[in-house]
Amino acid sequence: MLDSSPEFSTSIQSETTLIIGPPKQLPDLNATVDNISWDDLGKEGFIIQSLQHNGKSTIWIGGNTDQALLYGTFDFLKLLQTHQDISSLNITSIPQTKVRVLNHWDNPDRTVERGYAGSSIWDWHRLPDYIKPQYLDYARANASIGINGTVLTNVNANAQVLTPYFLKKVAALADTFRPYGIKVYLTARFSAPMEIGGLDTADPLNDDVQKWWDEKVNEIYKHIPDFGGFLVKADSEGQPGPQNYNRTQAEGANMLAKALQPHQGIVMWRAFVYSNETPDDRAKQAYNEFKPLDGKFEDNVLVQVKNGAIDFQPREPFHPLFGAMPETPLMMEFQITQEYLGQGTHLVFLGSLFEEVLDTDTYAEGPGSTVAKIVDGSLDNHSLSGMAGVSNIGTDRNWTGHQFGQANWYAFGKLAWNPRKSAANIAQEWLRMTFGNDEELVTKAKRMMLQSHEAVVNYMTPLGLHHIMGWSHHYGPGPWVTDKHRDDWTSTYYHQASSDGIGFDRTASGSNALSQYALEIQRKYEDLDSCPEKYLLWFHHLPWDYKMKSGNSLWDEIALHYQMGVEQTQGMLEDWQSIKDHVDKQRYDQVLAFLQIQHNEAKWWRDACLLYFQQFSQKPLPEGVPQPEFTLDHYQNFKPLFVPGI
Repeated sequence: MLDSSPEFSTSIQSETTLIIGPPKQLPDLNATVDNISWDDLGKEGFIIQSLQHNGKSTIWIGGNTDQALLYGTFDFLKLLQTHQDISSLNITSIPQTKVRVLNHWDNPDRTVERGYAGSSIWDWHRLPDYIKPQYLDYARANASIGINGTVLTNVNANAQVLTPYFLKKVAALADTFRPYGIKVYLTARFSAPMEIGGLDTADPLNDDVQKWWDEKVNEIYKHIPDFGGFLVKADSEGQPGPQNYNRTQAEGANMLAKALQPHQGIVMWRAFVYSNETPDDRAKQAYNEFKPLDGKFEDNVLVQVKNGAIDFQPREPFHPLFGAMPETPLMMEFQITQEYLGQGTHLVFLGSLFEEVLDTDTYAEGPGSTVAKIVDGSLDNHSLSGMAGVSNIGTDRNWTGHQFGQANWYAFGKLAWNPRKSAANIAQEWLRMTFGNDEELVTKAKRMMLQSHEAVVNYMTPLGLHHIMGWSHHYGPGPWVTDKHRDDWTSTYYHQASSDGIGFDRTASGSNALSQYALEIQRKYEDLDSCPEKYLLWFHHLPWDYKMKSGNSLWDEIALHYQMGVEQTQGMLEDWQSIKDHVDKQRYDQVLAFLQIQHNEAKWWRDACLLYFQQFSQKPLPEGVPQPEFTLDHYQNFKPLFVPGI
């Protein structure tokens, strides 16, 4: 950590001095901050400016706190690594969201739910006495991209993490992360008062339950004075919650919020909620549950909403809650790990997905009401704002399993800091800092990254198809998955393929999920002439002969998209092979092997899905799409074993 007490300076060039320090301790420096006050920088904003000081060319990294100076220093190092011109700098950078956290779905036994990069990095058995050097590396890496919080434990929470045995260990991590501006958060199991507290109820309106949480929170803050607060998954996938007591989500969240308020802690209450009954449309449930509660949450509650209404699909329309709760701060939940997205071996740059969602106009308060403006609080004047990313970090030597998985961690941090940043610029920054500044490498690898998300959509779920992955592990194609204990945990529930067509009708003639969006969105998506084809089968059930804008039939268009995805992965392979001489052998070989796996699995997806859907279309494959290598029975009977991350 930088010591901002004395003036810290070093030579950049013979004629340039670097000074890092706060304005109050450097009164003789004369800098402007883009017509804003130093107070406007807050605790995390910083400046990097070129100026004259004592007759010398000087670069000043300034901010109000050590944390701000750290962020500014990392940003300056990025300029150097990416070979930017530093002769005339005038940078002012203030984070647009307040809470920028990684959600680790890590369990106390070191397994990681939906983790594809090895075991959990948290070695609970050796804590608190042994602090692994990796913890410091983790803190430094997160600080370098502006992340200021970490939720250490799985949303499918284990109440034991709230016991004194674990709190001592959590405190050791908090002490390690604190110099890097990172707060720790924990997941709170709603039934903890019963499981570890000896109560016979967890009813949020019960006085004894409120008292138990008040005392538990006080205990936590004795161990961790700057504890950030709780993340909660309730009433979802079998987790306990306020529905068990006929209470609302607001009543559940507010109980914890009241316990945290004296300590300035927050509650991140997930909106991924659905009842035990199969609905007419799973996509409608969170809206139906939360929309009536707008304005009923305590001020220190963030409702954490996934980017789409189903579950981290390769592509989803934005979640209808964005724009529907103006009196409640909504926190974005993005997936950085790659469940449903090829898991540990597919190159999928998620910066493109994040940007697509954040830039979408909700029309909540007229044109220009983007998801980004809702998430950063600017649209509805919320001072509390945040963005969460489900971590892809594990014990693999390169942290993320796939080398390019690091880019998704990086992209999340950069977009959490500034939700309007360009995914293309983020990709270029990461490449230059990771592989170097060779222009051929940057050009071709950037092309790979920026087409990778569209490629995976094409070879998995084109034209708005969704949730057709393998059962439970979600690895590989599974459009045939049906007859499970919940219909909405099957593929056939979502694609609804039959002889008359394919797709989920969410218009007024179907589930009417479109009614949850602003009128402008409803009109645009309900009309087949204006509905974006990338969402076509998300909102419409259409016949196989439906004529697409290309002139192709729907069946041919689906098949050609699957083929396009395969061809895109081939192009990525060729691009990577062409820059072999610009990448060290170890990283080159791993990425090459993974790209070959991805290409082979893209063909698996294409062949399995087209054979399955062809049963209903009864149409031949169009020209340019090869015949599948195996039969449908072969694909349906293939059972991957020991898939990681379940």
